[in-house]
Amino acid sequence: MIRVTGIMVVLVAAAAIAGALWARQILLQPLPLSEELVLDVGVGSSLTGIANRLADQGLLAHPAVLAWYGRLSGQAGSIQAGEYAVPKGTTPYALLDLLVEGRVKLYSLTVIEGWTVKELLTALTEHPAIKITLDAVRNRQLEDLARDLELETASPEGWFFPDTYHFPRGTTDARLLLGAHRIMKQRLLAAWDKRQAGLPYETPYEALILASIVERETALDSERPQIAGVFVRRLRKGMRLQTDPTVIYGLGDAFDGNLTRRHLKTDSAYNTYMRKGLPPTPIALPGAGSLQAVMNPDDGNALYFVATGQPDGSHYFTASLEEHNAAVRRYLRRLRENRQ
Repeated sequence: MIRVTGIMVVLVAAAAIAGALWARQILLQPLPLSEELVLDVGVGSSLTGIANRLADQGLLAHPAVLAWYGRLSGQAGSIQAGEYAVPKGTTPYALLDLLVEGRVKLYSLTVIEGWTVKELLTALTEHPAIKITLDAVRNRQLEDLARDLELETASPEGWFFPDTYHFPRGTTDARLLLGAHRIMKQRLLAAWDKRQAGLPYETPYEALILASIVERETALDSERPQIAGVFVRRLRKGMRLQTDPTVIYGLGDAFDGNLTRRHLKTDSAYNTYMRKGLPPTPIALPGAGSLQAVMNPDDGNALYFVATGQPDGSHYFTASLEEHNAAVRRYLRRLRENRQ
């Protein structure tokens, strides 16, 4: 009798070992995916339900094994809701780790340097993974947006840092905007703390305004400190900034792509041909390069700049009006040559 019992124990142990080895093989066998699988796990979803769903799709031959292992390991109750990207080669074992650790699929939005806030709001509303919760975003209403986000300014223009942001599906417009705003405040104050002495602006906000103008004037990193230097010298001398991007911003939706003499001679708070000093708000979202440029502009004596007409978007920098007019003539001549 004792001998029979011993044999039974051995057989049970052997069966258990064989079963465990078989289950381990199942758990380490890659799912038969031909491409990345997007798996949506709702709040309250069970591992058994997920395993059965995969089985129904022909992706998991033995769903009970995964459910059993999840219960045995204590992981079944720790699954996190979200949208998951399951790559080719993923095993059931790795899938469970993915769900427990909450490594959800991330989407991205790149906020471009030089965008206006309205352009940013358009990008938010057109993104398929962002949840729009603010009427101000839907309607592109800047004043309402500043109020809804409880910003410390009447206008939100310029206050969101250009960068690439990564987030899961369902992230709200408010969450993204507040995050970008927080980063802009941090970057602006960090740059302000390391600024040159004697700059002709008294607050970080004034520096932000000028940085937005520099951002719109050039796409070349190497030119930003030079252009900032021109504007700083003009402000010190009491000269008008005379920059086209501010006039264009003031025209708003009325601007059709053609800036005319009539526009330059029509007074507005943003017409820096007619008014001295800075416009009342930023005109775009400045990047890190423009923030650094206005805090540490290049030394020199240039008071003017005009496009060279070269494909790289570069500018001529000159110290006198006579030199500037000559540079303008060169630019116009190059434009005529390019049309021929």
